[in-house]
Amino acid sequence: MLTATTSELMSLDEFVRRPSPIDGSREELVEGKVVTMPPPRFLHGQVQLNVGAVLKAFVKSGRLGRVVTESGLVTHRDPDTVRGPDVAYWSRERLPLDATVEVYPDVAADLCVEVLSPDERPRDVQQKIRDYFECGVRMVWVVDPEARSVTVYRSVSEGRLLWDDAMISGEDVLPGFACSVKELFE
Repeated sequence: MLTATTSELMSLDEFVRRPSPIDGSREELVEGKVVTMPPPRFLHGQVQLNVGAVLKAFVKSGRLGRVVTESGLVTHRDPDTVRGPDVAYWSRERLPLDATVEVYPDVAADLCVEVLSPDERPRDVQQKIRDYFECGVRMVWVVDPEARSVTVYRSVSEGRLLWDDAMISGEDVLPGFACSVKELFE
């Protein structure tokens, strides 16, 4: 469950200076308010690593860009919103390989991946998807470990559901990438 921890609006700069929570929880800044989420469960972490590893191996082999986990992405300003996709990919065209990033890139990711947790509310996930597309993200994957499925979004209003035995591709966002959905859960 998500909980707001502040009542006053916080800026991006103030959010960046906050110390990391000592209990391992994660935080996002949503319209100027800090939202705290419990640490991910084991299955969530396992699937997140699988997705990140598959994407990283492909991207690294062709020096196509960067893949990160648990990194912030600024989706709105004034009031500021910083989302933390479970996995994100930036092409080298959007974020050059030699660019130094201290805190958060100043450009939208090409692909954001959200791994569902059992306690996430559908409307919260839908708002994240909306935030990603509004800031310029080109594709979003919502990975459901319990259903062993991935929903691929190319816009806020349209998702394509892929099950365990389907193939998922990078389409024009990550040309040449493909793997079985099942591989993300093994």
